[in-house]
Amino acid sequence: MINRTVLIKFAETTTKEQLHEVITRFKALHTLPGIIEIHAGLNLQEKSKDYQVVLSVRFENEEALQHYISNPDHQAVASFIKEVGRIDSIGVDIEI
Repeated sequence: MINRTVLIKFAETTTKEQLHEVITRFKALHTLPGIIEIHAGLNLQEKSKDYQVVLSVRFENEEALQHYISNPDHQAVASFIKEVGRIDSIGVDIEI
């Protein structure tokens, strides 16, 4: 299995409503093939508060991850994230 975690930093102009919409749209991807588990939420950690949203998704295997990356539904969520003020993101994948 592969676990992908992404931390996203947004502009100061990004609203709480927009952050919650990012989370909602991301969680809706749970129906894509090869996804075992998906989580998203606001970052509660004060030390890394610049990154407001945390996304995490667990895939069956590398093939499922690659399918997810190129999937139009995932691409639409990624575009929305940019539209609402994404400044930076950190993503990591680990095999579990």
